[in-house]
Amino acid sequence: MKKNIALVAGGYSGEYVISVQSAVTIEKNLDSSKYNVYKIVITKEGWNYTGDDGQAIAVDKNDFSLTIKGQKVTFDAVFIGIHGTPGEDGRLQGYFEMLGIPFTSCGMVTSAMTFNKSYCNKVVAALNVVNVSKSVHIFSNQPYDTKQILAQLKLPVFVKPAEGGSSIGMSKVNTAEELQPAIDKAFKEDVQILIEEFIKGREITCGLYKVNGEINVLPLTEIVSSKEFFDYEAKYTPGMTKEITPAPAPDDVCEQIRNTAKELYNKLNCKGIVRADFIYEEANNRLFFLEVNTMPGQSDNSLVPQQVRAAGKTLQEFYGTLIEECLRK
Repeated sequence: MKKNIALVAGGYSGEYVISVQSAVTIEKNLDSSKYNVYKIVITKEGWNYTGDDGQAIAVDKNDFSLTIKGQKVTFDAVFIGIHGTPGEDGRLQGYFEMLGIPFTSCGMVTSAMTFNKSYCNKVVAALNVVNVSKSVHIFSNQPYDTKQILAQLKLPVFVKPAEGGSSIGMSKVNTAEELQPAIDKAFKEDVQILIEEFIKGREITCGLYKVNGEINVLPLTEIVSSKEFFDYEAKYTPGMTKEITPAPAPDDVCEQIRNTAKELYNKLNCKGIVRADFIYEEANNRLFFLEVNTMPGQSDNSLVPQQVRAAGKTLQEFYGTLIEECLRK
């Protein structure tokens, strides 16, 4: 008996376009012999499935169902393919948890906490499993003083929206004069901002997921950007960034990253595929936490699909594993 799977895409944020690209990859790699896949695009204007006749069919939000040609369609599971709000920040997770529908990502609390970079940093720092860069958290509706911020932090610093992805609204600040324009830029994307000290080192990331209680770590990737940092342009413009999988780092460093990522996955109560990003500071042989991404990109050239292929797996096998694992709960 084929299972009905809702693939949710789109979302309300600037990552809408990336989310739609991820959904294309996911949809074409879900096994049609096992799953009936219904791609539902979520926007502020509505939640809609486009039928074979090209007509938009609205989701009944009371029970997350569709009515197609007079037949009601309910779902065995949801594959969440939305980056940003509401698919990565806990909102949809809470909705599906209340309805009792299994889904492929972390739960509501973990999703909400990891989505806010500042709160996530505070939690990770308290776990004492990895270094966390010194930072300041400011809000658009509360007063702040750039001189006080610079008294607490050493330049250069990164200024980024606390809740946002794809490096949208992010700046690297090298001088005191650059700080206020960077804050203004970030506040255009979010009402909260994280300002954190720059750590000079190698950016290394890994995807990981749990199956039958065992955490599987995908091959590590080192990110080498031709720009000053891995911003939106560097992420999504072909040729601007080298993404080397497996990462050409010393074995002991790779093992430290794998073990740290697994410990964070467990202690943050993660589920499904998660990508953990780190900076390895070679000068002092220290590992720093960057972020946990609970809905990593899934377009053909995204990091996790690269890592899946490097592990010798197909995306069809991988996505099927994620669905079957969430159905097992």
